[in-house]
Amino acid sequence: MEENRKHHSFRKGLICGVLISVLTVSVCGCGAAWMLGHLGFTALTSGGNAEEQAKISTKMQELQSYIDRFYLFDYDEENVESGIYKGMMAGLGDVYTNYYTPEEYASFMESSNGSYSGIGAMLSQDYNTGIITVVKVFEGSPAAEAGVQPDDILYKVKGEEVTGMDLNLVVSDLKGEEGTDVEASFMRGTDVLDLTLTRRSIEVPTVEYRLITDKIGYISISEFDDVTDDQFIAALDDLNSQGMENLIIDLRDNGGGLVDVTCDILDQLLPEGLIVYTEDKDGNREEETSDAEHYFPGKMAVLVNGNSASASEIFAGAIKDYGVGTLIGTQTFGKGIVQSLFPLSDGSAIKVTVSRYYTPAGNNIHEVGITPDIILEKDTESEEDNQLQKAIDVLKE
Repeated sequence: MEENRKHHSFRKGLICGVLISVLTVSVCGCGAAWMLGHLGFTALTSGGNAEEQAKISTKMQELQSYIDRFYLFDYDEENVESGIYKGMMAGLGDVYTNYYTPEEYASFMESSNGSYSGIGAMLSQDYNTGIITVVKVFEGSPAAEAGVQPDDILYKVKGEEVTGMDLNLVVSDLKGEEGTDVEASFMRGTDVLDLTLTRRSIEVPTVEYRLITDKIGYISISEFDDVTDDQFIAALDDLNSQGMENLIIDLRDNGGGLVDVTCDILDQLLPEGLIVYTEDKDGNREEETSDAEHYFPGKMAVLVNGNSASASEIFAGAIKDYGVGTLIGTQTFGKGIVQSLFPLSDGSAIKVTVSRYYTPAGNNIHEVGITPDIILEKDTESEEDNQLQKAIDVLKE
């Protein structure tokens, strides 16, 4: 990612919140009409003809006059400019298509490189409700030391409520220079935890593994980032050296990531053939395939749940279609569309939905999800992980 490669992103998706509308565009001062033309807003009109351009320009000038006469507060011109770009993306009506300022894009890229300075908590967002939930707290991190726990709801950052906000922007606010403080509020049931956390350098372990029995290995993948394929291969090699014959892969709460990384990992496990294919609006098809060099010979089980999304569903779908593993858990999230990141000349970027993806059998799971072979709800009342235990039992059969 540091090389500004264009990655297809299959992340679960981000809620944009209420993005700034045309009213925000109008506070650009006397340069509003000039900015309008240069931003290409006419491309969103019916043909962008002169009549439409004049209509938009007149509307902008009218709004500008009211703001000049009546608007009470000072405003930040950079925020206004960013609001124009964000509003243009929001106007497409797609929660997965977003504009990122240079600072936000740098933060986004940093997260995918496996290390950052922040509080050490992994977050997930329900795009239907906008609620942001802690799914994992890294050991020894500021969040762990402050008592933050999985399933806590992130309520406020820097005193501002974050439900419904773009998750990337919330994460960007939590990150910052090492040694600086950030205020965050979490909800646990009816209790609210108001915390001041000191940011530290965090190395993100996207892969964790161990040998569960003499013959069964376990690999958990929290997300598919730039570092994940190397971490997975190292884990697989180590488990093989310990005598592993069968493998459990845990994708629960994995919201997705990078398709090329996901396919690199699947290439270590699948026989030669198609992994996934995409089709854009013009019907152009792109395929990702596995070669015959690597293939996992043992039995596999894959754990999934409702937070397993996007790249996780590509993974689970390929395993299921090839019949090389047993899916265990609950219905997956159901995100079968693809976003690409496009860096812009000023260091900002846009993330745009560009295609649909299909499993090897030709299934598009968007808004449907993948049904496990064995449907099993997690027993939250028990200290034992019943889904993991079921996977062990299946591999022992």
